[in-house]
Amino acid sequence: MWLAAASTAACAVAAWLAVALARERRRHHETLAHQRWLFEREREGAARTAVDAERARIARELHDVVSHNVSLMVVQTSAAREVLASMPDEAATAMAAVEGAGRDALTELRHLLGVLAPSQSGEDEDLAPQPGLSRLSPLIDRVAFAGLPVEVRISGEARPIPAGVDLTAYRIVQEALTNALKHGDGTTAQVTVRYAETSLRVEILNSGPSVLSGDRPDTRPEGTGRGLLGLRERVAVYGGDLDARRRLGGGYRVRARIPLSRP
Repeated sequence: MWLAAASTAACAVAAWLAVALARERRRHHETLAHQRWLFEREREGAARTAVDAERARIARELHDVVSHNVSLMVVQTSAAREVLASMPDEAATAMAAVEGAGRDALTELRHLLGVLAPSQSGEDEDLAPQPGLSRLSPLIDRVAFAGLPVEVRISGEARPIPAGVDLTAYRIVQEALTNALKHGDGTTAQVTVRYAETSLRVEILNSGPSVLSGDRPDTRPEGTGRGLLGLRERVAVYGGDLDARRRLGGGYRVRARIPLSRP
């Protein structure tokens, strides 16, 4: 009798353990499935954030490329039209500058489009590298030829800097000079690049009207502000700061500090 009772109890315990084990396994599988679902959502959200950030970066790049080069092309085309009849040689020189600016714009646009849709072969030999301070002289020459005299000062010992910082410094100079060229008729500009021990400092002074994209006087139509906003975002990425403001007596000053590792 007691053997039968013990056997029945053992069977009951075994059945209970089996049910409990099955329930625990089911709960474990449900937990894993929920964790996988959360992980997928997190990964999709991170991917969307990365895509949005990349689109914003590309929008800033496109703004820089189009705004600078098209501004130069408009200025040079206008100058060529005015002297076409009286000074055809000067008009031809201006149109050559327009062609050069157009080619530069196409080169940089090809680089950006190569990032968006790289060739299947993986070859991109025809894409020029992103500009940096080493290409500052051609930029200054184009701006000066378009009618804005620019004085350049380099202080400190020039040394290799990260590519992103190099591109950011170039874009700061490009944006500031482009706006000075568009809005500062008959003015001059001064560009100073200083290689400090732990930072790169860039300053652009414009002697003309106090105008920069995104911070315009009330007498001018409001812009999108993408230029100035884009510069501040670029500098902030590297832990730096950018200050752009009107100068007493007229003109504009753009000053940026970008941290660097010690040499």
